Amino acid sequence: MGPAVSMKGRSLGDDFIIKDGWRMYHGKKVPGFPGHPHRGFETITVVRDGLVDHADSLGASGRYGEGDVQWMTAGKGVQHSEMFPLLKKEEENPMELFQIWLNLPKKNKMVEPHFKMLWGSKIPKLKHTDSAGKATEVEVIAGKLNDHTAPAPPPDSWAADAANEVAIFNLKLAPGAAFTLPKASKGINRSLYFYLGNQISVAGKMIEKYHAVVVNAAVDLNIVNGDTEAKILVLQGRPIGETVIQYGPFVMNTKEEIQQAFEDYHATKFGGWPWTRYDQVHDRTEGRFARHADGTVELGA
Repeated sequence: MGPAVSMKGRSLGDDFIIKDGWRMYHGKKVPGFPGHPHRGFETITVVRDGLVDHADSLGASGRYGEGDVQWMTAGKGVQHSEMFPLLKKEEENPMELFQIWLNLPKKNKMVEPHFKMLWGSKIPKLKHTDSAGKATEVEVIAGKLNDHTAPAPPPDSWAADAANEVAIFNLKLAPGAAFTLPKASKGINRSLYFYLGNQISVAGKMIEKYHAVVVNAAVDLNIVNGDTEAKILVLQGRPIGETVIQYGPFVMNTKEEIQQAFEDYHATKFGGWPWTRYDQVHDRTEGRFARHADGTVELGA
């Protein structure tokens, strides 16, 4: 399920160039990210287009995408792989995703690993029509927006406490649409990532595509779209207020904890790797599913 073309000219295992319109990332046969460790934070993988094959050191696995979200608490340590199998033989296999890293507070950095699926059909979608009849749709992936509340995050997440006002919203605005993002509390951080479209106005300031904007979350935010459909990822939350030390796949509070993470990984491999290959992919015919470490199976909804 990898590209049936020459790999000549690619640095396999570290291929981030867009040669011929695609890249292998760290994959050598199948594009993606073969088994690698994490500790001390969470990954929230929002797949807008395409499918991801997941496998981890706990024995859990899955295939998700086309609007699904995987929320994984790495906690004290886990290995996982994220591969992008080319399931379609006669068509292109586009892939669009965001992976958001959400820090864990010191008290939760060494909790047991956990992963949860937020299936696309279960993610609330707020639909708004402005005074000119222009539509905006907002996927509420985390947090609350008006009367729409996202599915609960994993139990040890910083987002699990509503007082932290962690939110992930994905906005889609029709050409010319106007939308007001309600204010959050004082002291909350809020950033916008304008990833598709031409131009938007944010609080009266013109923003070009492929730009991020840090805004004051304590006031209502007026967004007006330009002349093409726009998509904007909104991230917000209360700062944890602790020292953050990040090195490679580990996010801790001190350099000593980073060093300990490397030592623990080299000694234990965070539980090892129960799969026959580090770039584990599932059968081409499999649909969307999640198989948890306890054997529980969910089917994509």
